[in-house]
Amino acid sequence: MGSLARERLWPSADYSQQVERLRRSIGSMIYLVELKPEAINLGVRYSDTPFELIDVLDFPRPDPARGLAPHLILLDDGRGINLGRIARITINTPYSPPAEHILYQESFVMERLLLRERQLSEASIAARSKQLLGQLLGKRPDKRLSGK
Repeated sequence: MGSLARERLWPSADYSQQVERLRRSIGSMIYLVELKPEAINLGVRYSDTPFELIDVLDFPRPDPARGLAPHLILLDDGRGINLGRIARITINTPYSPPAEHILYQESFVMERLLLRERQLSEASIAARSKQLLGQLLGKRPDKRLSGK
């Protein structure tokens, strides 16, 4: 099985180990990167507010199609959040944590969607702008700029 296929397994291969790491951290202050799935897009909320991890509970209705994992976390602000709605949980720092501070991480979401190199650059924006301006002015598309 290829590495991409392994990463797409649900829950991930190291999910159980991460849940155990979370259970050992009950009572700790944690930082979250939350996912906000909507009908059209996926929102992400990085928070620098620490929350106390009160408990890790079994979720009775996991559903990979809806992104609901088999566990949820209970926080000191009264929220229970399903692990399927969390991209990363860390201790000690909310941003750019070292590996030893990551308690839970949905690797596919973090690496393939949030932290990957972006395709937009000044050069790509300039090339696309030139192409669109040329079309607006009635010029034939320059194949060098269209990437075809």
